[in-house]
Formats: sequence, C-alpha cells, structure tokens
Amino acid sequence: MKGLSKSFGDLEVLKNINMEIEKGKVVTIMGPSGSGKTTLLRCLNALEEPTTGEFHFEDGFHVNFNQKLKKQDLLTLRRKSGMVFQSYNLFPHKTALENVTEGPLVVQKRDQQAVIEQAKRLLTKVGLQDKMDLYPYQLSGGQQQRVGIARALAIEPELMLFDEPTSALDPELVGDVLNVIKELANEGWTMAVVTHEVQFATEVSDHVIFMDGGYIVEQGTPQKVLTNPREERTQQFLQRILRPSL
Repeated sequence: MKGLSKSFGDLEVLKNINMEIEKGKVVTIMGPSGSGKTTLLRCLNALEEPTTGEFHFEDGFHVNFNQKLKKQDLLTLRRKSGMVFQSYNLFPHKTALENVTEGPLVVQKRDQQAVIEQAKRLLTKVGLQDKMDLYPYQLSGGQQQRVGIARALAIEPELMLFDEPTSALDPELVGDVLNVIKELANEGWTMAVVTHEVQFATEVSDHVIFMDGGYIVEQGTPQKVLTNPREERTQQFLQRILRPSL
C-alpha cells in the first residue's frame, strides 16, 4: 500500500499511509480511538474508497485510487478480502448457516450443495456445529462473532480483516473468539487485525502498526513496538491500556 490517504470532506483521516502485509502473516493495527485504524481497514477492501493511494498485490493486480477506478477493479479488490465487523453485522432473519452461505451463493454464484457443505465445515471449525439452525438473537455475542468469522472465510478470501472483533463482547466471551483467530493464524491465513488486546497482539502478530492522528507512528515486530516502543506516543498509549486508572 503506497501513499494512502482518506478524507471525509475537510477532515483528513488517513495521511500518506505506506505499509505491507506479507502473505501468511498477521499484522496487528493498534492506536487510540480516532487514530484511523478502522478507516484503514475499510479502505483495504474498499468499503471506504481511498482519496489517494495505490494497492499492489503479489499476483500483479494493481489498484490506483489517484485516477478514476473501473468498477471491475473495485469488485476484484473487494473479493480479495473477508471482513469481520466489530458489531457482527449478521442478517437477523437468517440462521447461522444461511448467514455463512449468503455470500458464496448470491455474490459468487457457486454450487449450492458445495457451499452448504463448506458452511457446515466452517461452523464446525469455529465450534458452532450445534448452532447452525439458530438465528442471531438466539446466540451469544461471542457465538455471533464466530458466525461472522465463518462467513468471512466462506468467500475464500486472500486477506482476512478483523475490526476490533472482541470489543463488543463480555469479557468472558473474548477468549473463544481470540482462540479462533489464533487457530487461523497458525493455519497461515493472511490477516490484518485492529485490536486493543495487547497479549493477543504479542502472541499472534508478525508485525505491529501503531497509529495516531491518521499517521503510522511506529511499526515493527511485537517485541519492538509492544515491549520496547521507541516513540513516546506509543509508550503513553500502552501504559494507559496496560494500567488503566481505577
């Protein structure tokens, strides 16, 4: 990603972002509220269209937001990634199984029986083999989020995007969701994760990015950024979330 910026009117939310996500690696994005983390993630799959910048993929696919984008390029970009949202975003009138099959059937037009079998495997993978026919209101927050992960996996993306996947959960439900994400990391999925979970980021990340005010302030290995941060702003942030005031 080169020279990425994003403005909403006069408000510049992302400022000249340059970053790389290696295939099979986990990049964790951290920073205070309003730093641009979620906007960056949404730009990665064009839920928000960047104001300027370029994306280059290993397979040769290239998107240049400095010029008018072809609709087909936008669709190709969106199909490369699966998004797991902070607030689940499940279809309330569809079962867990139907939520997972929706994208492959409706958007990708894949074979129905193959899609259903895949969805069952994915729901089993995230520990919901006995919840497939339940509706979102019948599931806990953690279970809904695991349906969201299965749904993102079902479109067979190259890149998995997680937008603070545990922030809406009760503390006792956080572990189940993080364990699923850890398993995906161990399987070699390429992932970008926005999170405040420092221990998770330390254990799972290959690369950590710290953002503030729309800029990447510091980036590097978890050891460098989370254990021995160089920048004062990173140090302040970590002190605040590791030792919250009573």
